[in-house]
Amino acid sequence: MSTTTLPEVDTRPDPTESTTDDAPDKFHYVKKSKITESAVLGNMVVALCGETFPVTKSAKPGSPVCPQCKEIFEGLPKGGDDS
Repeated sequence: MSTTTLPEVDTRPDPTESTTDDAPDKFHYVKKSKITESAVLGNMVVALCGETFPVTKSAKPGSPVCPQCKEIFEGLPKGGDDS
């Protein structure tokens, strides 16, 4: 009888890959002032389209955007986020 040593295999998850199914399929427009509050305190936010959720991820350039939020945002007058 003989024994063999198998090569070491790294089974840790790759930090660059999402290993959870909670990744949003699209991102929504939300008031800037509410994003940090939600991320820190876990409060729910309301998107322009009316969807309510806690902020758990931040959108990166090129991320898919909710078509309803985008349409509403583009129809808003230009200006700052006062509240």
